[in-house]
Amino acid sequence: MVPRGNFQLARIFGIRIGVGISWFAVLFVFIFAVTEPFHKMLGGSRTTAYLVAVASVLSFFASLILHELGHALVARRNGLPVAGIDLWALGGMMRSGEPDSPGVEFRIAAAGPLVTLTVIVVCTLAGQLATNSSHFFEAALATGGVHATPALVWLSWVATINALVLIFNLVPAFPLDGGKIAHAAIWWRTGDRNRATHATGRAGQALALALGAFGFWGLSRGGSFALFSIVLAFFLYQAASAAVAQGSLGKRIQNITVADIMDRDPVTIPAKLTLLDAQEQFFLRYRWPWFAVVDPARHFLGVVRGSRVDAEISAGRPALPVVDVLEEDMPVRIAEGEPLEALLSSDGLRRLGAMVAVDDEGILQGVVTLAQLRRALRLAT
Repeated sequence: MVPRGNFQLARIFGIRIGVGISWFAVLFVFIFAVTEPFHKMLGGSRTTAYLVAVASVLSFFASLILHELGHALVARRNGLPVAGIDLWALGGMMRSGEPDSPGVEFRIAAAGPLVTLTVIVVCTLAGQLATNSSHFFEAALATGGVHATPALVWLSWVATINALVLIFNLVPAFPLDGGKIAHAAIWWRTGDRNRATHATGRAGQALALALGAFGFWGLSRGGSFALFSIVLAFFLYQAASAAVAQGSLGKRIQNITVADIMDRDPVTIPAKLTLLDAQEQFFLRYRWPWFAVVDPARHFLGVVRGSRVDAEISAGRPALPVVDVLEEDMPVRIAEGEPLEALLSSDGLRRLGAMVAVDDEGILQGVVTLAQLRRALRLAT
């Protein structure tokens, strides 16, 4: 499900890039914070410093998108559905299906930091070559007394901020990329995914507590980034605690599969049925917001929403076959043999309230709803 207050910024390689309202606030805070240091290095007009600040901050957020695209493209290459990328106040997040092996998780987790490293190298080389300056690193660190060109300030700042993000992001604690890499390593070494989740979650909690303590210490000394550290620690602790809970719960439900709890006789719509017939025979009759669509051999083709059917009929296209209006980017397919734990992080369950279970040949075997999942979790706990 697309988070509330999230706006589509672009689509790259078919992947939705969204931004939250908090992103706009952080964007302006960043621009305000760097304008004055930039003005000291650039001299001259404050307008020039402001424009360089805008370009630098936007370039940084563009590099975050590239980072998340690295995760997304590798996830897609490994057969995982990618629902989109969201930017928010404290960074970015790629929404996709769960990896089914330590190797896949490692490749996806490592892709983002590799992209960030590439950005750092490109900015550094471009800064050294284009500006022909020996003050690249001094400008990057905003060393007093350094006077630089707009290009040098821009490239050095983007390289520096990405380097700091890379170093922090590689700490082996959930939910950072370093924590996911560590999770893949522990999963591979022990063969126990839940143990890996629990361990990296605990590491994430420890990191959050340390970061929070540092923030309060900095706050007492008037540090400029103290409040940011405290807020970041809060969100990190929440995410890490969720991972710890997921690891504990996973141990209890690891032997339950999707097939154990799904509805084996769901109502489906034939692919060749017209929209008008689908509306009259299914949506008006059952009053459900969506249905699974199948071909004559019961291969699952996708889902169709009642709102889309109503819109097409109102537009004068009632004779269109249902198969022509299936929802795109709707990751609701799951193998019937998947463990119940895979449902907990499935994007389709959040977006539609259900997942469609299929066999190895893609034939629909059943539907598992959010209510069925909750019932199974209550019994397990």
